[in-house]
Amino acid sequence: MATLDPAVLNDPVALTRALVDIESVSGNEREIADAVEAALRDKPHLTVERLSNTVIARTDLGRPGRVVLAGHLDTVPLAGNWPSTVDGGSIHGCGTSDMKSGTALALHLAATLPAPRHDVTYFFYECEEVAAAKNGLTIVARERPEWLAADFAILLEPTYGAVEAGCQGALRALVRTTGRRAHAARSWLGSNAIHAVGPVLRILEGYGARRVTIEDCEYREGLNAVRIVGGVAGNVIPDGCEIELNFRFAPDRSPEQAVAHVTGLFPGYQVEIIDVSPGAPPGLANPPAQEFLAVTGRPPAGKLGWTDVARFAALGIPALNYGPGDPNLAHTREERVELAKIESGAAVLRRWLT
Repeated sequence: MATLDPAVLNDPVALTRALVDIESVSGNEREIADAVEAALRDKPHLTVERLSNTVIARTDLGRPGRVVLAGHLDTVPLAGNWPSTVDGGSIHGCGTSDMKSGTALALHLAATLPAPRHDVTYFFYECEEVAAAKNGLTIVARERPEWLAADFAILLEPTYGAVEAGCQGALRALVRTTGRRAHAARSWLGSNAIHAVGPVLRILEGYGARRVTIEDCEYREGLNAVRIVGGVAGNVIPDGCEIELNFRFAPDRSPEQAVAHVTGLFPGYQVEIIDVSPGAPPGLANPPAQEFLAVTGRPPAGKLGWTDVARFAALGIPALNYGPGDPNLAHTREERVELAKIESGAAVLRRWLT
């Protein structure tokens, strides 16, 4: 059973490595959740709750406002990059960037900051990297929403030390074409569904994606084909083909507007929406957000991707992304995090909370 030594809790760099070295691929978070819970249970300034493998620790100091620091405990599958190593000023290993370095910042502050100027909910949750139904944030929001009540949240996603506000929405859809099967030797007797995809591809090729600025944060939309499937056999004219689309949309569009936009681009075609997730507005007018921006001393950018800040936004909690990891290294074999980014991230969060 893994444990987190009190001395490790005092050092966010050492704590990052300790968390990385507890293997916690999605669905296997019990050991790391046990270690986090045990590390916080004896802290007199915290109330600790647990639901499955999600651990929540709260201060209740009677402050006028409450903020959330949230980090997920799980990682994508290992890729020959575990356990961790240290080289050239960086920790290398699965989860270093996404997002055990960010989670380590929250755990470090939970353990070492007994009297923050805001009441804080530290939220360590399971299954972020897999289906939404298993996501610890989704489950707590459904079963114990009072644990998430707050005025503002920071999701410690990898942003390389920048502030990335809100997030884009995400939509996936299938566009289908149909034809008539025939023997390839008598192709004129059929109608080729793969050839019928041509107009769909030309629509995508000529698509003009929007660039939208909200609260001084730019969001760049994108509509792309990510998969195409068709064909029956080497001697058959196919009677069906489908293209999978991925649409990343700015948070000024609702999911319903995003669906209407995509389906409207392909009149006369069968369009099936596979799933759609709303975006989140920047929420930077919130006073704690303004205070945090002032501490970082850096202008915010829009989050060009979807994160769990959208789940907070759905609960009426403005949220932004901030963490030491490099998002370009997330989920790669070369995943790593710079020691200096961990140290500076911990310092920024501590200044904000004190």
